[in-house]
Amino acid sequence: MSTVILGIESSCDDTSAAILKDGVVLSNIIASQKIHEAYGGVVPELASRAHQQNIIPVVSQAIKKARIKIEDINAIAYTRGPGLLGSLLVGVSFAKGFAIANNIPMIEVNHLQAHILANFINVPGEKKRHPSFPFITLLVSGGNSQIVVVKDYLEMEMIGQTIDDAAGEAFDKCAKVMGLAYPGGPIIDQLAKDGNPLKYKFSKPNVVGLNYSFSGLKTSFLYFLRDRIKEDHNFIKENLNDLCASLQKTIIDILLKKLILASNQTGIKEIAIGGGVSANSALQKAVKDCATKYNWNIYIPNLGFSVDNAGMVVTTGYYKYLAKKFIGLDAAAYSRTKL
Repeated sequence: MSTVILGIESSCDDTSAAILKDGVVLSNIIASQKIHEAYGGVVPELASRAHQQNIIPVVSQAIKKARIKIEDINAIAYTRGPGLLGSLLVGVSFAKGFAIANNIPMIEVNHLQAHILANFINVPGEKKRHPSFPFITLLVSGGNSQIVVVKDYLEMEMIGQTIDDAAGEAFDKCAKVMGLAYPGGPIIDQLAKDGNPLKYKFSKPNVVGLNYSFSGLKTSFLYFLRDRIKEDHNFIKENLNDLCASLQKTIIDILLKKLILASNQTGIKEIAIGGGVSANSALQKAVKDCATKYNWNIYIPNLGFSVDNAGMVVTTGYYKYLAKKFIGLDAAAYSRTKL
């Protein structure tokens, strides 16, 4: 008998639903919220309202695309946290109602764990290499920058994390200072392709161990622009590509310095990346260059599975389903947690 699971993701501003059948993701539908672009960042109240509008159409489309019936679904996996509480509550409430209505078990999923297990997503007609245990994941997103040793599908140990801001936040905040739209990370990635990454030097933190810090970089970038604009009001416009390339290189250098150190300290050469920032083309190239230099086996999720999506949630839910790790209706959403 087949195992069919519905996955729900609503931790931030993307409403997503996916259907998995016997370990293969048959559909992964994402509804993005453009409304936040006008505000330069995600507005929690607007995000939760948009989730309420999007979740039923998204689930319906996922079921239709997967060509299954509601009664075929054996369980529902949903993101319990971390994330924006209002957004999470929409997904959690839907999952509880769906579970009750269809008399099926619920599986709660940690959003960060799901990003890591995105490297195990299977889709029809595609054979993708998966990491061997143990492996190291560089988990980078708008809210998190972590180095995680993955010992098994459901056993992970965080060995490094940011002590202040995340890499994705550094991209977005610096992009905003330059007058770029939100989200700024993808825009910087595109503009940097026509820039000189060695043109400008920005502050790099001196943090002991495997932890990260990006607040100092943001501050030095702000002060650098302030001083240059005093000399030339058109400085940003005339040097935008070089600024983006140099900033991007600095962030990637910071990330990879600790990733290399983690590999050396643990002796692990199975290396994966995950989270929204893992879609950055320069980061992917830098990781590939390290793979050649340090003899790493590297794993990078497909672009559609790097961003917040239900495919990674339902894949994580599948492994928890096999382990019979279900949860009751009294489980509440949480905005913060450790991996």
